[in-house]
Amino acid sequence: MTAPANVPAQPVTGPASPQATMPADPPTGPDTNPDNDGRRILLTPASAIRMRPVHWTWTDRIPAGSITVIPGREGIGKSLTLAWLSAQITRGTLPGLHYGTPRPVIYAATEDSWAHTIGPRLYAAGADLDMVYRVDVAYDAGFDALTLPRDCAALAVEIDRLGVALLAADPLLSLIAAGIDTHRDRDLRTALEPLARMADQTGCAVVGLAHFNKSTSADALNLITGSRAFSAVARAVIAIARDDEAGDGSCVMSQAKNNLGRLDLPSLRYVVESAEISTDEGPAYVGRLVFTGESDRSVSDILGETAGDGDDRAERDEAAAWLVNYLAERGGEAPRDDIAKAAKAAGIAERTLKRARVRAHVVSERSGFPARAVWRINTGHAASPTPAVGPQSGQLGHVPSPGPTGPTAAQLAQPAHAPSPTPLTLIRSDATGGSAA
Repeated sequence: MTAPANVPAQPVTGPASPQATMPADPPTGPDTNPDNDGRRILLTPASAIRMRPVHWTWTDRIPAGSITVIPGREGIGKSLTLAWLSAQITRGTLPGLHYGTPRPVIYAATEDSWAHTIGPRLYAAGADLDMVYRVDVAYDAGFDALTLPRDCAALAVEIDRLGVALLAADPLLSLIAAGIDTHRDRDLRTALEPLARMADQTGCAVVGLAHFNKSTSADALNLITGSRAFSAVARAVIAIARDDEAGDGSCVMSQAKNNLGRLDLPSLRYVVESAEISTDEGPAYVGRLVFTGESDRSVSDILGETAGDGDDRAERDEAAAWLVNYLAERGGEAPRDDIAKAAKAAGIAERTLKRARVRAHVVSERSGFPARAVWRINTGHAASPTPAVGPQSGQLGHVPSPGPTGPTAAQLAQPAHAPSPTPLTLIRSDATGGSAA
């Protein structure tokens, strides 16, 4: 497509600038409503708006200059995910816009203690603690927590001053002003839309945690506690769920919404390993996120099993028995495409087959040239190399060797009590988009 003559056609680099910039001298016109606090309608032709590409703080997953929400149930590592993201940003190791260039992070958290929990988690994740900023708001009577939308303008000033790449909100709900009903869409938008404008103007990614409600659904967007505005205003949603069928305590991370990019991204699997942190008063114990690779199962698959009735589970169990028999008759393994064709002929749906594979502890691997997926009976399932790790911070385990302000990425690359994590190049691509997985 050829850009209009009055729109710059050269590529734009960097996150800067809002997508629509107000004219330096707003157009003037008759004031048809003199009693409306000076409000006027301003019209800007589309030709005057600079067109720009989407930039990604985490390639294809978290857009820069927008709100991303990470929802999930309690105790599955949501806060550890935020600590991991913060560490990657401050070390310049997150695939995306800031790869190779460490950038500061503002971390807004209200539910956990900085001294006992948040600081140790960031340290264990390998964050440069000099580049992670706790945010408080000072006023005449003392100090208060960051409050939306009241503090958006002041927050934008600090983000620009420090060059902040990430505003981490743990949880996002706690930043909303007390007088706003977060279950009413119109009310919640009065807080979230100014935050979205602030993100757009500064180029800073806003990533906020959210909780799932008690209902059952395969759609993660329907489970976010509060108004639908949380998922509507956010440009991206990355859902998390524990995979009880995996047998190793692992969790799955899937892209549930991506208005600015691809939705067909591979789901990722991670485990929580324990870490001991040395302090002046003795050791502190926290969890640490370790990615182990891609997952054939998505969060939607996992949530669908929870929402399913007894007939669904019976269908899955029958399909699992069929799959084991099919593989056993072929020496314990078979190409995935052949299995899918046979399953379809047997009346087994694709989704049921995926669930049955996990239920039957059948592993998926790629082999041959050209490489193709092969499913194999996991004869060593009983000796799982990754023990389940609970979400509590009182965990014993690997002791990281910290650098000046935390363990380095290299020191975290080979944990002692978890399988070697898949290198980040699994999900890395260039700074502006395009998969290189």
